[in-house]
Amino acid sequence: MTDTPRTPPPAWLVLDPASGPLESQIHRAIRERILAGRLAAGDRLPSSRALARALGVARSTIVLAYDRLRAEGFLDARAGSATRVAALPAPPRHGRPSPPPAPAPEPPDIVPDALRPGLPDLTSFPHAVWARCLGARARAGRLVDLGHGGRAAGAPELRATILSHIRATRGVVATAGQVVIVPSIRVAVDAIARVALATAADPVAWVEEPGYIPIHTILKEAGARLVPLPCDAEGMDVAHAPGPSPRLICVTPSHQYPTGADMTLRRRLAILAHAHASGAVVLEDDYDSEFQYDTRPVAALQGIDRTGSVAYLGTFSKILAPGLRVAYAVLPPRLVAPVTDFLSGRGIAVPIHLQLALADFIADGHLRAHIRRMNSLYADRMAGAVAALHRHCGGVLVPGPGTGGLQLAARFIDPTLDDRAIARRLWRQGFGVRPLSDYYLGASRPGLLLGIASATPEAMDRAARGIRACVEEVLF
Repeated sequence: MTDTPRTPPPAWLVLDPASGPLESQIHRAIRERILAGRLAAGDRLPSSRALARALGVARSTIVLAYDRLRAEGFLDARAGSATRVAALPAPPRHGRPSPPPAPAPEPPDIVPDALRPGLPDLTSFPHAVWARCLGARARAGRLVDLGHGGRAAGAPELRATILSHIRATRGVVATAGQVVIVPSIRVAVDAIARVALATAADPVAWVEEPGYIPIHTILKEAGARLVPLPCDAEGMDVAHAPGPSPRLICVTPSHQYPTGADMTLRRRLAILAHAHASGAVVLEDDYDSEFQYDTRPVAALQGIDRTGSVAYLGTFSKILAPGLRVAYAVLPPRLVAPVTDFLSGRGIAVPIHLQLALADFIADGHLRAHIRRMNSLYADRMAGAVAALHRHCGGVLVPGPGTGGLQLAARFIDPTLDDRAIARRLWRQGFGVRPLSDYYLGASRPGLLLGIASATPEAMDRAARGIRACVEEVLF
């Protein structure tokens, strides 16, 4: 008996074991063909078994790649039917203008750290490994590393390791020359906004509603005129965006802040179409997308951008610790020089020994290992937070699904409740939850935003009881 001859793989799908995980290469190659129009809506893809045999890889590798593409909206697949390319949406049209935004509320002066949104669990920080990386670089400092020469954008070692990491995990498509190291995402937003708005006659910036108010403040200080666009379960909706065209579009597509929604492919492509038509820069804040608890993280918006419109922003404050003060921006080529000049002219930089230590930490696999550990821990704490709110606050508020991230949004059922007053009561009890009203520029819906990174079952149970008691005090 002879083996059935193996069908050759498609000529455009060539795998290179040295270029990262095979699953990511397959996912990226098929996605590129779809976005370029070389795979059209309704086109049939090979079965996972047939493609695995043709490529000489495990079938599970193909299944994982197909699952990612289906989750991102590129493929349609039903049980018992062939896997086909999904129909992508047509470019959006402008609609009627929306009313101007209301003034942003001032944040409170002091908020406790317990259940405070956005803070990682610092007790789980890999102190020993980090100390070894930092100590080794401090002891082996090179003279070339102590000067300014050619390092305005950051240490080449760190830029290359960051790119390797986000290319494999987030689907980012770029060169190391597009990566710029900064102390924080806020610094990156300020630099990009000032460059992008410098020559704008009308410096319009589209922002999410609700959204991250500190970023809104930075944009306004850079001269932007903010136009809030509504966010729902599919993310920011630009279908009825008002004119004139924006110069900046600020989004958190992989995990919307604060609602936690994942932006659908239809909405992502609509944003890219608007950016391309208007010449706008899209600021993609990918602040904590590494933490997903029911599915693999959806690839970054930057990875499907074909017009050089997206500036991709990431930070190690959420993954590791805010005290590290290291973030990065992957810039469109046209922004690299002006943004780097802006940062250099103001003396904004991350200490070189810290950059090199972080490069070693990533290259040696410690970052990936830490993310795996924390993803499991945070998944348990998120599930516990959702369960505690259902257990003690049923009939009072409705928590979100809690499928990812370091915070959980919960809406009050009674739309008349003053969430700021309730939050202040909870602060006095030691819980740093935030009112959802703080994240709106216009009319808001009351609720609370809770940080789950350090939410042990005991702490979350006490917090849920405290929320219920505060609501009852306000109502009765």
